Amino acid sequence: MPSANPRPPPGPLGATDPSRWRLDSSNDRHVWHYVRGEDALAYEEVWGSDDANVKQQEQNDETKYWEGLPLPGVEGLTDPQGDPYESAKKGYEFYKRLQSSDGHWSGEYGGPLFLLPGIVIAMYVTETPIPEEWKIEIARYLANIQRKGLEGDQGWGIHIEARSSVFGTGLNYVVLRLLGVDAEEPMMVRARSTLHKLGGCTGIPSWGKFWLAILNVHDWKGLNPTPAELWLLPEFLPFHPHRWWIHTRNVYIPMGYLSGRGFQAKVNPLILSLRQELYVQSYESIDWPSCRNNVCEVDLYAPHSKVANGLFAVLNVYDSYAPSFVRNAALKRAYKLVCMEDVNTGYQTIGPVSKAMNMICRWLEEGPDSDAFKEHKAKIRDFMWVSKDGMMMTGTNGSQLWDTAFISQAIVEAGLVNEEQNKESAQRILQWLDRCQIRENPRYYRQAYRHATKGAWPFSTKEQGYTVSDCTAEGMKAVIMLQNVPGTPQLISKERLCDAVDIILSMPNADGGFASYELIRGPQVLDLLNPAEVFANIMTEWSYPECTTACVTALSIFKKQYPEYRAADIDRVSKAAIKYIHSKQRADGSWYGSWAICFTYATMFAIESLSLADEHHDNSASVRKACEFLLSKQMPDGGWGESYKSCETEQYVHHAESQVVNTAWAVLALITAKYPDPEPIRRGCKLIMSRQLPDGSWAQEGIEGVFNKNAAISYPNYKFAWTINALGQAAKKLSKEGW
Repeated sequence: MPSANPRPPPGPLGATDPSRWRLDSSNDRHVWHYVRGEDALAYEEVWGSDDANVKQQEQNDETKYWEGLPLPGVEGLTDPQGDPYESAKKGYEFYKRLQSSDGHWSGEYGGPLFLLPGIVIAMYVTETPIPEEWKIEIARYLANIQRKGLEGDQGWGIHIEARSSVFGTGLNYVVLRLLGVDAEEPMMVRARSTLHKLGGCTGIPSWGKFWLAILNVHDWKGLNPTPAELWLLPEFLPFHPHRWWIHTRNVYIPMGYLSGRGFQAKVNPLILSLRQELYVQSYESIDWPSCRNNVCEVDLYAPHSKVANGLFAVLNVYDSYAPSFVRNAALKRAYKLVCMEDVNTGYQTIGPVSKAMNMICRWLEEGPDSDAFKEHKAKIRDFMWVSKDGMMMTGTNGSQLWDTAFISQAIVEAGLVNEEQNKESAQRILQWLDRCQIRENPRYYRQAYRHATKGAWPFSTKEQGYTVSDCTAEGMKAVIMLQNVPGTPQLISKERLCDAVDIILSMPNADGGFASYELIRGPQVLDLLNPAEVFANIMTEWSYPECTTACVTALSIFKKQYPEYRAADIDRVSKAAIKYIHSKQRADGSWYGSWAICFTYATMFAIESLSLADEHHDNSASVRKACEFLLSKQMPDGGWGESYKSCETEQYVHHAESQVVNTAWAVLALITAKYPDPEPIRRGCKLIMSRQLPDGSWAQEGIEGVFNKNAAISYPNYKFAWTINALGQAAKKLSKEGW
């Protein structure tokens, strides 16, 4: 049987032997290893360990699946024959094969194309050896996802489905050259032509300017400063950086430190060549100050406000005359914050952009032999993922808790947890959820401006350790649902669940909604200071319907189990949350989604919130309007399909084809709403079943996730968790007639 994810061809540096890769996803982490020959650079030269025990293992199904290799023993499975429960059952039977030995699911959390350049540039400038198999597979990945459009669209975009941009094309062209790909390689000629048609790297957005400046192929005078001195301001100020959104402040801390140091790589022949390849004029003739606000029109999603440009003008003057004692104090403060973030997260940091920047900071300050730099180097592997296309960098060190929580809930809600053959799998899930809960606050959580974490569940791993509101909620829901299955051991105590409730109850904002990592700390007018031209809504936290729904449903499930604990607080917070959900419904009946694509996703969550207030299709105008919206988007084949362009435009945009994930969300929304006509639900389920492969899996379709409106990101495990949940619930709640 052909693989659902066939491997694309080699890249400009060839391809590695796929049978030599091993995915080690034990102990929460996902780390890829390559079984090398004796003549290859030894692992211990790069990482300090050769991981011999992993290399001696046989490839497992998890490794083979993500590499796009055929799995053994699945050819004999038959189609579900129109029974949604059987389809869900077969889907989970396949998905169990991808479950890690420790109970969770790993996955390819890729998509954005501005992440990989940071770590490659960081390794290059810190003289960290890049393993040969990484070079080969990164080059293969970029070759396989290179745009194949017209002459002006043969580079890379901000993410894998976006059109070519200076940000994507310029940075990934640099990656390939640093890996050893020749400038005259045909794919490089096409990419360079695209880059030059877009105006060259003088028009790259500010984050791209930063990385090119670090590499010494762009001048620091060509960037607007984000000086570390901002951290010396009084904390009560409404624009103090500790009030910024947590990802933004964790990027601009090391960015301010490195730009304040004026650090740049040493000039060598490759850098001299790149200086000529990346621009449409000679490097020596570029007027760098004029580049500060020059951003290619294709890249420009969030233009600077007049307020931001005025502030940049002031900061540019200050930067030229900054007193050395003030600058040194600011750099010391920024570096201390970098160090605290490293310790708090086990050197993972909050994400891959800050990871790469912090790594350079520690190398520059403490040297390559320091314990801190060695720790950073060791954790690079947690962000690198081998797919059928090649090697990429993931959006965090994984999405382990998030994916595991959703499949946990799916098998309970679908009834699959009661199947004898699934009990061992469910037991391992619960054991992993037990280990994943964060049991204490990080060492420097107050000094580093962190929200409390005791009792929370993270997005990825306990080691990375950030509280996320909806991850805590979904993790707690999964635990309670699994522990309510007869015969299941009670691994997570009431006390620990109360700790999770305490965290959730610490996070509602004044509007009644929940944000992502912490409370809203600053006014939304801070977005007028947004310096990153490619993202929106990045300067402060916002409340989200999806996060709000997760939290209020978790509180509801907990209250049914333990009605005596903080009942008045739960009622108060839940009532305000439902009011917030109502306030965010759009005129067409939908809700805008900020973390996945898009209206389909958020509308499913919002309807779930309203159902807790006993609002359904028969008694709620809001729910009826939401159902009408969803039904107006159902496609002729019975499915739903939404494009990532919905996130950019904030208007519903149909995908070229229906998508099983969007369809599952719509089906679940209609079921939760108690929509009286079963036919649209049946049609959606039939579409999902028609896409199921003989082995029980589903093929990967369009990209599923998003952040900051303009950056799409992959959640390939969604095509299992949500389809299984939708089919199972439909089978339980609808008549079997007509399937």
